Amino acid sequence: MTSTHSQFVTDDAESDIDYEKAQRGVRLLLEAVGEDPGSDALAETWQRRVPDALETLTAGQREAEKPTMRTFDAETTDLVVKTGIPVYSLCEHHLLPFFGTVHLAYRPTDEVVGLSKLTRYVRWQSRQLTMQEQLTNDIASGLEAELDAATVFVEMNATHLCEAMRGVETKSTTTTRATVGEPTEAERERFRAAVKRAGGQR
Repeated sequence: MTSTHSQFVTDDAESDIDYEKAQRGVRLLLEAVGEDPGSDALAETWQRRVPDALETLTAGQREAEKPTMRTFDAETTDLVVKTGIPVYSLCEHHLLPFFGTVHLAYRPTDEVVGLSKLTRYVRWQSRQLTMQEQLTNDIASGLEAELDAATVFVEMNATHLCEAMRGVETKSTTTTRATVGEPTEAERERFRAAVKRAGGQR
C-alpha cells in the first residue's frame, strides 16, 4: 500500500477514525468480492472516499461532534412539537443504511432550545452503527437529559435497505416510538395529531 490518508486530505485536521485501518479494510473488501483496488476506478474508493464517508457517518459515536444545545428561558411549559426531521443511519447488522423521518415533541421545564438544534441533534445521534429501536430511545433519552425536559415523545418511520436490497427484498416502513416522562393524555393526543398532519392524514 503506497497511498496514505495525508495524500488525500487538504487540511491539517486529525482524522476521528483510524484512517489506515479503514483503508486496509475497504481494500480487503474490494479484493474479497473480486474487484481490483488498484484500478483507476477504485483507487480513491479505498484510499479516500469510503474512509471519509465512514468518518462522517460515525460522528454520533464521538461526543465532541455533538451540537451545542444552546437554550433560552422558556416562557411557557406548553408542548414543543417538531415533525418531519430527516434521519439517515447505518444498521449495525449489515452496515446498510436505514432512512426516514423523525417526529418529536418535548415539554420544557425552565428552558427551550433553538428549533434547528433539534434537527442537528437527531442527525448527530443517527450517525452511528445502531438499530432503529435503539436510535429512537437514544434520541428521546438524550433530549430529556440535554434539555431537562419533563416529557419527550419520539416517533421514527424508516425504510431499511437490508430488507429492500437483500433478504425479503421488499421495501417497507418500520415505525418505532419512545416516550420519556409522564405525559398527559392531552399531550399524547396533540403529538399523535401532529404526526398525522405531517403524514398528510386528517
